[in-house]
Amino acid sequence: QVQLVESGGGLVQPGGSLNLSCAASGFTFSMYPIFWHRQAIGKQRELVAVIRADGTANYGDSVKGRFTISRDNAKNTIYLQMNALKPEDTAVYYCKATVRARVYWGQGTQVTVSP
Repeated sequence: QVQLVESGGGLVQPGGSLNLSCAASGFTFSMYPIFWHRQAIGKQRELVAVIRADGTANYGDSVKGRFTISRDNAKNTIYLQMNALKPEDTAVYYCKATVRARVYWGQGTQVTVSP
């Protein structure tokens, strides 16, 4: 079955960097766009970035120029390189895929940006 497993979260100081991973299985990974979303406490889940099958990407306004999404089809893995982190980037980060009209989410990984 489709599975998405995030990793790489943690505690980082403002201005620091983290690289999140999302390992996928159970579907033909290279054919699908994959999304990163995040949800902070008390806020709605928001789109962070998407990478399409052809490698093109789009980003939410709040992360443009700081975050980079990439994919390694040989490893069935999506990455989110996060630089210049701010306290407002604190959230649980989720990856998402829509496969055969069904939406799948990973379990999420916590990112905390604090002095």
